[in-house]
Amino acid sequence: MTAALTAAALVFVSACGSDDDSAPSEDVTPTTSAVTLPVSASTTTLLDPGAEPRSVVTREVTDEPQSVTLVTSSSIGQRIDAADSQDFSTPELTMPLTATASTDDDVTTVSMTLGAVTSPDATLQAALPPTEGSTAAFATSDSGAVTALTIDPAPEARDIARSAVEQALSQAVYRAVPFPAEPIGVGARWTVTQQVVSGIALTQTTTATLRSIDDGVAQIDVEVTQAPEDPVWELPDNQGTLNIETFVMTGGGSLTVDPTRPLPVAGSVTVGGDQVYRDPNSATTLSQTTTNSISWR
Repeated sequence: MTAALTAAALVFVSACGSDDDSAPSEDVTPTTSAVTLPVSASTTTLLDPGAEPRSVVTREVTDEPQSVTLVTSSSIGQRIDAADSQDFSTPELTMPLTATASTDDDVTTVSMTLGAVTSPDATLQAALPPTEGSTAAFATSDSGAVTALTIDPAPEARDIARSAVEQALSQAVYRAVPFPAEPIGVGARWTVTQQVVSGIALTQTTTATLRSIDDGVAQIDVEVTQAPEDPVWELPDNQGTLNIETFVMTGGGSLTVDPTRPLPVAGSVTVGGDQVYRDPNSATTLSQTTTNSISWR
């Protein structure tokens, strides 16, 4: 194995973001510091306004608390050349959330309190109870685009649990679908484009279709694609480069969005694919198969 491929494998394992999320390490150190995670700006482009009647859909969130459960999981398999595949999957996480919102100058702040977070993974589950009562918040524009995410873990929360919660909330943020500024009706289609950094800088394009809207509640079908911004992966800390030989990351699902509620009320989105990276100085390759899923219940 070359040094560059070794470094690449470590980057994948340690990367924390909305996609390619890795299994959290078993760290028992408690933390009391709030963490602010960057959320890249998104661009929304209307492709088809849909059928009449049309109207502008804006977030007009009430101050009534919303209870919803977020479930996330990620599977990651890595293989160097013909060696056995290694599993770096993130255990499934079930996170009850109570959310409230307040709006000031067209910016809505959604504040969330975690309930009893659970996982079928025994090691992670043992670390999760202290996360109950942790808080998180994100800011959105009146279209629903997320502009910032802050997580404030409970004082007794261990790093393994904090990392799992951060990854789950980040993954959910990058599956948010803001509405276009223009009037839309049933059948409307628009794209949401933003950068996702998960080891590699990627351009994520989400194509949304308004399947129905009833009493203001929108059913949205989504298709997601990701593509690297450069054909060469510059590894961190001057550890070398890898050529991106193959990169496929696609998927989709549907979301039920009530513009008066802070979070989606239902739905699921799954994105996955295969990637192959080649050492430019040899024939050695690093292959990866990834699947990321979120659901709102």
